[in-house]
Amino acid sequence: MRRAFETDTVIDRPVGEVWRELTDWDNAPRWMAGIEQMSSDAGTTVGATITFRTRGRTRTGTISAVDPERALTLDSVQGGVTARYTYRLEQRGSATAARLTADVAAKGALALLAPVIRAAIRRTDSGQLDALRGLLEGERR
Repeated sequence: MRRAFETDTVIDRPVGEVWRELTDWDNAPRWMAGIEQMSSDAGTTVGATITFRTRGRTRTGTISAVDPERALTLDSVQGGVTARYTYRLEQRGSATAARLTADVAAKGALALLAPVIRAAIRRTDSGQLDALRGLLEGERR
């Protein structure tokens, strides 16, 4: 897999609150650009299937790693493209340092388009943490 992007932000909220919003699948469309609907068949556990609707299509991902209130990895395989999103949280005083990395692999005929696919994922998803921060900090006001 090759890195599509990595982004960091500091959210002026406790890590427990950030984790709750990050893993509230039904409310994820409030801060995930392009996501119309999202749900989980088993909450936030390894192996849970996350179903999401984007651009009129239903897609799925699988939670591959969970360290509660610290890290979550979600893998999405669509055709010959695998995207791995890893969210990491760290308490810093009363705030939370958040990091999102997205790694992407493309196989078969799509391998030639891998740079374009990574760029599209970067454009679409690299603003997630800023949107999450805006949602959480905006609710406090």
